[in-house]
Amino acid sequence: MVLDDLGSSLRGTLNDLRGKSRIDEDDVGEVVKQIQRALLQADVEVGLVMELSDSIEQRALSEDPPAGTTARDHVLKIVYEELVELVGESTELPLEPQTIMLAGLQGSGKTTTAAKMAWWFSKKGLRPAVIQTDTFRPGAYDQAKQMCERAEVEFYGDPDGDDPVEIAREGMEATEDADVRIVDTAGRHALEEDLIDEIEEIEATVAPDVSLLVLDAAIGQGAKDQAREFERSVGIEGVVITKLDGTAKGGGALTAVNETDSSIAFLGTGETVKDIERFEPSGFISRLLGMGDLKQLSERVERAMQETQEEDDDWDPEDLLEGQFTLKDMQRQMEAMNRMGPLDQVMDMIPGLGGGMMDQLPDDAMDVTQDRMRRFDIAMDSMTDEELENPRTIGRSRVERISRGSGVEEETIRELLEQHKMMEQTLKQFQGMGEGDMQRMMKKFGGGGGAGGMGDLEELGGGKGPFG
Repeated sequence: MVLDDLGSSLRGTLNDLRGKSRIDEDDVGEVVKQIQRALLQADVEVGLVMELSDSIEQRALSEDPPAGTTARDHVLKIVYEELVELVGESTELPLEPQTIMLAGLQGSGKTTTAAKMAWWFSKKGLRPAVIQTDTFRPGAYDQAKQMCERAEVEFYGDPDGDDPVEIAREGMEATEDADVRIVDTAGRHALEEDLIDEIEEIEATVAPDVSLLVLDAAIGQGAKDQAREFERSVGIEGVVITKLDGTAKGGGALTAVNETDSSIAFLGTGETVKDIERFEPSGFISRLLGMGDLKQLSERVERAMQETQEEDDDWDPEDLLEGQFTLKDMQRQMEAMNRMGPLDQVMDMIPGLGGGMMDQLPDDAMDVTQDRMRRFDIAMDSMTDEELENPRTIGRSRVERISRGSGVEEETIRELLEQHKMMEQTLKQFQGMGEGDMQRMMKKFGGGGGAGGMGDLEELGGGKGPFG
């Protein structure tokens, strides 16, 4: 993910403080120097880097760490708070009827973002519609239509129209029953005068409640000029940063927000319509520093479980704590996990498992794990209902048959059966537990401290977020 190098550098720098109860000026100076280097490599503007690092240095030397807090955790808390201040608050988009206009240069990801945002609002119980006004880029209409079909949201556009303003007017009339209307405008290769004029006319026609600037995470410090120009012409209430799944530096797009009175609204994290997140500053920086993001994780889990249940009315996850755990249950859980997104993104949201621990894994570790899950799924597709309901019936001859039918190695099938057995034994520990028992179990697994575990976060912040 973009800014991974920044996060890795910051975590490495802070880990140098492990074991120290107090830090002196030399320690702080070295930390600040490493932070400056990491931020500059991430394409954050020099002036902002100096302002940020000066603030971190001043606080680290003047503030006394709370009793029982290590020097590393104290500096980590300061870095966290200063980075959250850097990216600012998130743009508030209420869950109510509204019109949103998207602006940005060609290639920034506006068309994809329009469909993603529509999908996001649809999952919040609203009826969204996308209005495509781009008559400049060939294929814009077809791309928007296809993306909206995938998102299962209403779409309006005119493939034969050549007047963007007229299309916008007709689109607003055609989608008047929608709760949220998202107007996608045309981009250009640069900030030409005709682009600005066109957007200003569309804005006057649709009267948006919110205008969002869509920025490619790879744009670098050129984003600052874009933000200022669009702010001057139509006013920008928020920014959407796209392509955060790439290898771009990303610091320029983040700091461009600092140059205007706007803030970040959404993050685009992948290519599918589901790869979008509502920007939460604390969670974003928490993941960057390897401390997880439980709020975003819980949202993904809830959505994945809901979608899995919608496809299979007979399955209720709560039944897992009562009856027998079958291979069918395991397959449904794997399906729900796939719906949560790439495994490395999910791991980054788990305190103690993202960040520093991820840095120590081989580059292809997540790909290997996901490939193994896919092979498990293929093997289960070749099993009979009896075998899925009662895995103990699967002996050597059945393993050979399943292997021939699925093309999956026999060893992988045996690994699948062993994995199921371990999960079944773990679930049995939870069956019959009361609420107090469950809380003690969660505390045992979640609050053990060390390596950035949840216990560390609660200790620092009193349970309000990463640090309160």
